[in-house]
Amino acid sequence: MKLNLKNPIVFFDLETTGTNIITDRIVEICYLKVYPNGNEESKTLRINPGMHIPEAASAVHGIYDADVADCPTFKEVAKNIAKELEGCDLAGFNSNRFDIPLLAEEFLRADVDIDLGRRKFVDVQVIFHKMEQRTLSAAYKFYCDKDLTDAHTAAADTHATYEVLQAQLDRYPELKNDISYLSDYSSFNKNADFAGRIVYDDKGVELFNFGKYKGMPVVEVLRRDPGYYSWVLNSDFSLNTKSVLTKIRLRAFTEK
Repeated sequence: MKLNLKNPIVFFDLETTGTNIITDRIVEICYLKVYPNGNEESKTLRINPGMHIPEAASAVHGIYDADVADCPTFKEVAKNIAKELEGCDLAGFNSNRFDIPLLAEEFLRADVDIDLGRRKFVDVQVIFHKMEQRTLSAAYKFYCDKDLTDAHTAAADTHATYEVLQAQLDRYPELKNDISYLSDYSSFNKNADFAGRIVYDDKGVELFNFGKYKGMPVVEVLRRDPGYYSWVLNSDFSLNTKSVLTKIRLRAFTEK
């Protein structure tokens, strides 16, 4: 089924040095931009992560230090990527939990100001797991009746994700062909930050989603335990989480 789009949507996939959104880096990004008129544009970029690519990661995606030695760093291409994403919604496979938080961290490290929070995010994996409980290769076989060759390459995974979403819309009539609906449906929580450390309740109040204050309003915690803010800022949390927490703190102080 052709996607019903109000804005262009970018399907993207990252290959990385690992799975930690704070310490790991991008080594390859592939994105497929689909326009409301159905036109498509795709691009794949190899990125020098500025660190050794662990052997375990290379065994998965087949990218080694020598392959990216002469490639640009993310900082060198960040502005161009941000321009490509401007005005677009985003989609991926497990993107809400990994690719989007990591991409946001890379933009912050590169000092590129991009407001990803204004975009709609469609996570095809979440739709798949709610419907069938499988991996991307199994999803591709199940929905498209194709074998996913070159799995764990960004280009193959990106195109497969796009095809799977189209097939999901064909298979499940209860799914609305609307990006806002799919964005809501493919979210487990309504996150205030990309890592899901701070979430909104049904009244739009920010709650901590981790640790001893899990489920408690952020503003209430910051007033009762001011030192908790400093602890978060000095701990191993993402730059985006720290930024969101700081904005909440400043807003609460202003509203006093």
